[in-house]
Amino acid sequence: MSGGVDSAVTALLLKQQGYEVTGLFMKNWEDDDNSEFCSSRQDLIDAVSVADTIGIPIEAVNFSKEYKDRVFSYFLREYEAGRTPNPDILCNAEIKFKAFLDHAMRLGADCIATGHYAQVRESDDGFQLLKAKDASKDQSYFLHRLNQHQLSKAMFPLGQILKSQVRDIAREHGLSNHAKKDSTGICFIGERPFREFLNRYLPTKPGDMLTPEGKVVGKHMGLSFYTLGQRQGLGIGGARDTSSEPWFVASKHMERNQLIVVQGHDHPLLLNTQLDAMEMHWISGDTPELSRPYAAKTRYRQQDAVCHIQVGSRTHFTFDTAQWAVTPGQSVVAYDGEVCLGGGIIT
Repeated sequence: MSGGVDSAVTALLLKQQGYEVTGLFMKNWEDDDNSEFCSSRQDLIDAVSVADTIGIPIEAVNFSKEYKDRVFSYFLREYEAGRTPNPDILCNAEIKFKAFLDHAMRLGADCIATGHYAQVRESDDGFQLLKAKDASKDQSYFLHRLNQHQLSKAMFPLGQILKSQVRDIAREHGLSNHAKKDSTGICFIGERPFREFLNRYLPTKPGDMLTPEGKVVGKHMGLSFYTLGQRQGLGIGGARDTSSEPWFVASKHMERNQLIVVQGHDHPLLLNTQLDAMEMHWISGDTPELSRPYAAKTRYRQQDAVCHIQVGSRTHFTFDTAQWAVTPGQSVVAYDGEVCLGGGIIT
């Protein structure tokens, strides 16, 4: 129970269904927990309040060391290498469904439940991860690295419910956090000025911002602080060029410490029909039949796109339509209809 409305309603629904429910509040970040951006104190107060209203016990557990070792160190290494990692995906696989799951099993639990918008279905071939009923909230993308054991112990009570219904349920049952804003920051670190936060851990290394033709149009503060497709925070405007279209980050030359920028959302350098991925994880444990097309997405807030998958030393995805700002370090996740097949890290 994070203190948010989703996990609160998850606990409430399970209690109503007759389960013996214990809430667990995870504290996974300590470096600046007393700052204005990241205080877990209020979240714990909210979690305890709703647990009391629901009528279930709650305990707090500290996984800060596990988070730093398994998630945050990887997060920094990837940014330092010029890639853009997705810490929420690793956080689910290593903390919520590993450290938390192991802890819950030691306490004698049969399963763990979270407020994710996704579904689990048991079939003849094992456990499947499905999209949520609320397509606008579906979080299967973030859960694609879960394995069969983890899914066998996971429950997602919100998978069949719309987000609007979740808030209605919370309000009707007097849960104090029914109107609490959803968190959107880094997993367990919270919302903050991201570049300022990253600068505490990674050094700045200024260099040139160039057009593809080699014209210098500005200075960057370090390639680690930018991601492909980024528009905000570049410090350059259209007025200095013949075009008034906005600038976007198109690529990075790490060895030359150069940031390549282009004008226009649909510039050809921002569009790709192919990508390679490594560290592929198939949820079933086996590579699916690849003689037919599937669908995939290269970022969370994106429509599924028809693709063809080939497996070799790296897994190759070819899309029928060009994908925008395909970003190394992010994840490509494959689907067969509503079934999430798995995914890998874009190289």
